Amino acid sequence: MTAASIGPVEYIVVHFTGNRFTGAIAPALADLVDRGLVRIIDLAVVSKDTAGTATILEMQELSPEVAAAFVKLEGSVSGLLSEEDLNAVAEALEPGSTAAAILFEHVWASRFTEAVRAANGTLVLSERIPHAVVAEARASLIAAADAL
Repeated sequence: MTAASIGPVEYIVVHFTGNRFTGAIAPALADLVDRGLVRIIDLAVVSKDTAGTATILEMQELSPEVAAAFVKLEGSVSGLLSEEDLNAVAEALEPGSTAAAILFEHVWASRFTEAVRAANGTLVLSERIPHAVVAEARASLIAAADAL
């Protein structure tokens, strides 16, 4: 794989209330990987106990049951998330909560990305619209249509 063939890469942090991460998101993430939509570049779990002490766990350090949930992702994780990245996640966590930090490539967009680069195009804006905003806009449109 060349640098030109890499699709957009995104870094997300998903927060979970409670400091017991079960890996329940693993099947959905594995499905995306299996279908070739995303490639996991790195994944770590950050947990903060109720006293405020943070623990950072890389994939290989997860408990056996959580590691088993992520077994399909093994081998694709490279360790690109830095200690600084994960410490920033830890600082932002409330005591008694957990977060999964995931760095992934949007494989589905690779062909389009290559076409943009080949045409000397440059991405100038990429913005994720929060689900709540989309849901509210959709509800407003439906309400307006129903009023007609």
